[in-house]
Amino acid sequence: MLQAIGLTSAPRRDLPPAVDDLTFEARPGQLTALLGVPGSGRTTALRLMLELEPGRGVTYFRSRPLHQLAHPAREVGTLLGDVPGHPARTVRGQLKLMCTVAGVPVSRAEEMLEVVGLRGLADQRLGTLSLGMDRRLGLAAALLGDPHTLLLDEPAEGLSPRENAWLHGLLRGHADHGGTVLCTFADPKEAARLADRVVTIDGGRLVADQDATEFARTRLRPRVAVATPHAARLGALVSREARAAHRSVEVVAEDGNHLSVYGSSCAEVGETAFRNGVLLHQLADEIGDTGPSVTVPPRERTGPPPGSHSPPLARRPARTPLRPLRYELRRFLGVRTTFLLAAGVLALSAVLAVLLARSGHTPQPRLLAAWPGLLPLPPAALGAGLFGALAFGDEYRYPALAADRGTVPRRLGLLAAKLLVTAAAALALAALAVAVDHEALRLVYGAGVTGRPQEWLGLGAGWAGLTVGCAWAGLLAAGIFRATTAGLAAVLAVPVVVVPLLKKAVDGRSVRSVAGLPDRLRDLAWVRWPHALDHWLIAALHLVAEPVGAALALSLTVLICAYLFTGLRARARW
Repeated sequence: MLQAIGLTSAPRRDLPPAVDDLTFEARPGQLTALLGVPGSGRTTALRLMLELEPGRGVTYFRSRPLHQLAHPAREVGTLLGDVPGHPARTVRGQLKLMCTVAGVPVSRAEEMLEVVGLRGLADQRLGTLSLGMDRRLGLAAALLGDPHTLLLDEPAEGLSPRENAWLHGLLRGHADHGGTVLCTFADPKEAARLADRVVTIDGGRLVADQDATEFARTRLRPRVAVATPHAARLGALVSREARAAHRSVEVVAEDGNHLSVYGSSCAEVGETAFRNGVLLHQLADEIGDTGPSVTVPPRERTGPPPGSHSPPLARRPARTPLRPLRYELRRFLGVRTTFLLAAGVLALSAVLAVLLARSGHTPQPRLLAAWPGLLPLPPAALGAGLFGALAFGDEYRYPALAADRGTVPRRLGLLAAKLLVTAAAALALAALAVAVDHEALRLVYGAGVTGRPQEWLGLGAGWAGLTVGCAWAGLLAAGIFRATTAGLAAVLAVPVVVVPLLKKAVDGRSVRSVAGLPDRLRDLAWVRWPHALDHWLIAALHLVAEPVGAALALSLTVLICAYLFTGLRARARW
């Protein structure tokens, strides 16, 4: 059972809250409609239930709030608006990506494709789907974890009658198997036709909570609402006068001393009561759909209603994928951008290497890296930096991890997976760039141009460190500033800004030397390492001593500290 208690959104400026002390429940085995006109607070109510907006109140999903569920995707399935995802990713790839988020087997994606009728469109790109197919994909994503509760915001909006009938059958089947289904509706007739129970809200407040049959009888026809201590007598008088006048009037006795009169008007019912001396406490026309209008008076306070003890509802972060490494691999390899970018970088690197070799003055290490002096970084390093920037930049532009939240959580598991995948991609791109440049030079100028450079081990370590450092700088900057361009700007800032500043800071003759450092470190260490490792240590020291290496180390340190600081501050705010 879903129980929403005291939901109240945080007021904005001087406006009243969009949802004000809303309490209702949705029972298992039933399809519950949350009905209201646009702007009545339906979507805000769903977001409060999912802890996506700050406010007050609590929502229990089978007696537990959402943030206490170990695996929310296996308890609650959601569809809020369109399905966000990279437009170049396939339908199958998107569902497999979501499987890693929910922690369910990848085979579940194939099952959902069959359930929602997308088997024939599994290889279609998300950007080519129609509205109806997009809705089917959204339902497939919501059902991946086999949840007990479904929260859907206008799932049938814009669908054809045939697709609407299919959607109703799917939701009805979920409810018949004991699940809880809560959908928002704007059309009262559709709500009465599809739902078992209708919860009507207006101005963010509860207007009525009725069985669908009662809702159709009392809300879908114009009526006269009457309250009188002589309800039975007045009902009999109205019916008798209607029969005498040959008019079709229906009088329904409601709870207590209330009547609903259909087929009449306030004037006719009032005149009957006046002629027969019947006291009236209420006499009002109600034109169905959402019942009588509810006026929300302005309030100066911004807190909960008087006497309310509902807990504050903080906006909480989305959870890390239960399988972060698989998630990141599928995100990285699931779009053509990755392969097109790699191909473009390798082609540009080969062309630059051939052009640099014509002059005959370029050192061999720079020749193999295709690094002309005019460029701040070689193409492979820039490509690695762009890979890193896209790792977080695409997440914020095309959310896949948290489709209903629109933000990417800063959890160490996801960050570690992104660092690992981007580092592997950077190393692979660096190695391929050197191999392609070598082959291009040998093809154009012959074998005499290429050869193993001296100190190739140290140069290789420096090349690997440069590309990985660029990838990580782009990754962290994009995660901090939530944009791909910010990540790429951070990569370019290292050679353009940081390196000149470091050169200026350390410019001058050195009177001290670090010669003999490996021997002194061996004396201090508890464990004796072989002398063969001294060469690696010296190479690492030379790498860090280089301006680009020092600049990358400094930039990465600053970005890591900024990333952790912003993540901790956001967590404290949540």
